[in-house]
Amino acid sequence: MSLLQVLSYLAVLIFIISVAAKMIRIARMPLHLRWDLYPIPHEKGKAEYGGSYFETVDWWTKPKNISLISELKEMLKEIVLIQSVYENNRPLWVFSFPFHFGMYCLIAFVVLLGVGAILSAAGVEVSAASSSVITVILHHLTVTLGTAGWLLSAVGAFGLLLLRTFASQLRRAAVLSDYVNLLFLLAVFVTGYWTYQTADPAYAQLRGYIQSLITFQPAAPLSGAGSVLVWLTVALLVYFPFTHMTHMFGKYFTYHKVRWEDEPNQPGGSVEKAVAESLGRRVTWNAPHVKTGGTWAEAATASEENDKDE
Repeated sequence: MSLLQVLSYLAVLIFIISVAAKMIRIARMPLHLRWDLYPIPHEKGKAEYGGSYFETVDWWTKPKNISLISELKEMLKEIVLIQSVYENNRPLWVFSFPFHFGMYCLIAFVVLLGVGAILSAAGVEVSAASSSVITVILHHLTVTLGTAGWLLSAVGAFGLLLLRTFASQLRRAAVLSDYVNLLFLLAVFVTGYWTYQTADPAYAQLRGYIQSLITFQPAAPLSGAGSVLVWLTVALLVYFPFTHMTHMFGKYFTYHKVRWEDEPNQPGGSVEKAVAESLGRRVTWNAPHVKTGGTWAEAATASEENDKDE
């Protein structure tokens, strides 16, 4: 087994453990400051006009009427179409959309490569010349999604890099890691397309490499471009969890636990418990209206007393 294969296993392990640890840490954070922004998509029959269950008489005594379909539709608009960027910053969306959609294609591409690798390991040919219609379709889908993914993501990453460099508003808000992330991703996307064009038009080499990882067998030699692509991908898997690119996983909390979380604060309920825990935390900063060292309950009480005195 080659050094690259060993590092590939380690990279996947680091990626999974690091991302899982970060998500667990976020999930254990104190109760967020609830926005109470409406409409909330899962409000069945009310989201359409911006209403909420608070309109119902004695709402706290009645079950909530939730529509999972409406919530999924809203999620797909944001995930697939990048709706909020389209509505609020159209020039940014022009590059953000192909960047993200291209990466979705690449995620599907990797999944299909994995499926093809499993079939190949079982002795089933995956190519345009296969006798099975299913494997021929699998081959063409893999090639189409991979190639489209490299191109769309590369165009998007290059465009976003230009915007962050030359658009004054984005440049003022950008930090060094924004440029490093985009350049790193751009290198992967360009190398992937280079591999397709020069050495692996059917992605048979990449499928064979994944098959070697699945079967724990030595990998066949990769082309120069293919080897560079795998090395870059291994480095990206290790680097990714320690950057803000993990927002792709963190968005669950942004939407479901901040924007759309509308669970009522009932006596003895989980929200009341979380509020009590937050009020018991120590204040770690200082200001004219808040003193460091005390609890948030003391700070809130002091604020109320100051308001009364005024």
